[in-house]
Amino acid sequence: MTRREAQQPRARGTDRDRTRARLPRLRRRTDALSGDAGMVTSEYAMGLIAAVGFAGLLYKVVTSGQVRAALQAVVEKALDVPF
Repeated sequence: MTRREAQQPRARGTDRDRTRARLPRLRRRTDALSGDAGMVTSEYAMGLIAAVGFAGLLYKVVTSGQVRAALQAVVEKALDVPF
């Protein structure tokens, strides 16, 4: 090896090779941080039941006489605005 060859930096792998070499390490890190994978089927079912119950309650409240009259008054007032 000549002196000039010794001074030149060695060619490293391509960016793609370096990225591939880092992937297993990055996967281990993200797997360690993830912890809980999400809800199970029973939790989805309970969440759905709660959401439907809340929607039913909200529908009953909004369609009650007092709330309906108040909403109608707000809409009528908004439509009576002079241009």
